[in-house]
Amino acid sequence: MLNIVLFGPPGAGKGTQAEKLISKYNLVHLSTGDIFRANIKGKTELGTLAKSYIDAGNLVPDEVTIKMLESEVDKNLAAEGFIFDGFPRTTTQAEALESFLKSKETSISLMIALNVSEQELIKRLLLRGKDSGRADDANEEVIANRIEVYNEQTAVVADFYNTQNKFEKIDGIGSIDDIFGRLCDTIDNHKVSL
Repeated sequence: MLNIVLFGPPGAGKGTQAEKLISKYNLVHLSTGDIFRANIKGKTELGTLAKSYIDAGNLVPDEVTIKMLESEVDKNLAAEGFIFDGFPRTTTQAEALESFLKSKETSISLMIALNVSEQELIKRLLLRGKDSGRADDANEEVIANRIEVYNEQTAVVADFYNTQNKFEKIDGIGSIDDIFGRLCDTIDNHKVSL
């Protein structure tokens, strides 16, 4: 089973690239953002709670995120693998994910981080906010806070996977196809080395 953590700050292009990787490697895409939005739209108890954190540009607490994600994995147990997009964001979440996947007799194969400058991220998110109507993408101050939260709290997760030789960083600047090519090369090279 191929399980990939697609990592990077808000606006790095994780969702765009995940869609292409899903098609190529026949994986199930688990985006915490999409899962949150579905729960928020459905006005579930967890969705309402998650919304209060997201609207302030903060991370949703681990226990809420993990419960939502485990439910989605359980719905797709016959999958050839998963792309985890936006999760884990903390070492605690990474440890919880490893424990949960181990109970399903699998683990994370590789974490790939998309590296994009802060100026480019702000530009991308403001543009996305105009098209999507997402409040968290329309305000530069909220965007800057999201990037700061990522840098302070989530970038340390790379260390968790780096100590397991499961971390790769790629350049997230360029055309969608160029970035996709770099992702595929990284995945294919990792699969060969296993």
